Amino acid sequence: MQMTFGVSSSVTLLFDFWDVHGPAGMVLSVFVVLLLTVFYEVLKVWRVWLGRSSKLAPPHCPEAASLPSHSDTISVLESSPSESSLTPMASHPPVSNTRNSWLLHCIQTVLHMLQVSLGYMLMLCVMSYNTWIFLGVIVGSVLGYFISFPLLGQT
Repeated sequence: MQMTFGVSSSVTLLFDFWDVHGPAGMVLSVFVVLLLTVFYEVLKVWRVWLGRSSKLAPPHCPEAASLPSHSDTISVLESSPSESSLTPMASHPPVSNTRNSWLLHCIQTVLHMLQVSLGYMLMLCVMSYNTWIFLGVIVGSVLGYFISFPLLGQT
């Protein structure tokens, strides 16, 4: 196997059936790899967008906003009965919110699996040491970043 970059129109990518011979096959393969790389970048942005818009963060506790300062805490602790420290401060979130967070977590897990798998497949494409395939991955990454990252500001 060749371990240096070369310019050739003959390469086998990922699987035995993806055997490229000739310029037309190389152009088509570079285009497919470019589209896969654009999809990879869009997938990264989609996961970030889902994480930002999710309610996976712990719910805001109104009692936490009205916590006294350190000096007030000492005086409150001295004057309060010990039973009050055993009572829960916040209520449990509703069941539907828990279901939504589990569904969102499952979706993000599947998207992560797709992103990692696609990333390794693109890495293996680059490791074919074909210059055209390498350029397809680079151009696809640039194009995917250019298209998808401005969409993050529109949440």
